[in-house]
Amino acid sequence: MEETISLKELAATLKKRTKLIVLITILAALASGIVSYFVLTPIYQASTQVLVNQTKTEQQLYNQDNVQTSLQLISTYNVIMKSPAILEKVSNNLSVGLTAEQLSEKISVSSEQDSQVVNIRVEDQDHHRAAGIANETANVFQEEVIKIMNVDNVTILAPAEVKEGSAPVKPQPLLNIATAIVVGLMAGVGLAFLLEYMDNTIKSEQDIEKLLELPVLGSVTRIQDDTAIERKRTNLNQTVERSGTLGS
Repeated sequence: MEETISLKELAATLKKRTKLIVLITILAALASGIVSYFVLTPIYQASTQVLVNQTKTEQQLYNQDNVQTSLQLISTYNVIMKSPAILEKVSNNLSVGLTAEQLSEKISVSSEQDSQVVNIRVEDQDHHRAAGIANETANVFQEEVIKIMNVDNVTILAPAEVKEGSAPVKPQPLLNIATAIVVGLMAGVGLAFLLEYMDNTIKSEQDIEKLLELPVLGSVTRIQDDTAIERKRTNLNQTVERSGTLGS
């Protein structure tokens, strides 16, 4: 006979293990908050935008073909910005003590959809250093791309700036805590059902019916023996006598 579980049994299991589920959820949220606020190092982000065009002469018209050619070269520019040819000069100019490889890990380059605008984003523990790396990368690219790609029409649209009171992009404590709460609830519910599945003890008539697949015809209650009843009666009488003595 196949064993089925009803919604009533599921609800009863959750109710029975409510304290365990709540405890695991609270512990997960506390752990996430402690790690987010006191363990993880805040990471700040700075970004700058660069517009890259082909060289234009007085006889050359700004037409759709030039735009499409520039768009096709955007991916090439993205690779050039993170190349050692650019980042080594950035490292030397800033004297930040970071190699080109370390700078590459901090820099991400992307382009706006169907546009010639390139975004340079830098993430670092120091907000001012992140802005300095972003701006210097744009400046060096503007100078070196003339030699590398023969493109001399690079414009820096928006230099990276340090705004007072800027919040770090990593970590995000509230998001981490919310995620931990969800994970804690899932873990608590899963553990509750696991413990219930592994619990093979008999605690009620319903457990007997489920185990033997037979109906319960009756039950015998526990009756105290005469000795225990007499002992309780004697203790009660002694308590009353003591109360009367103290009152007199």
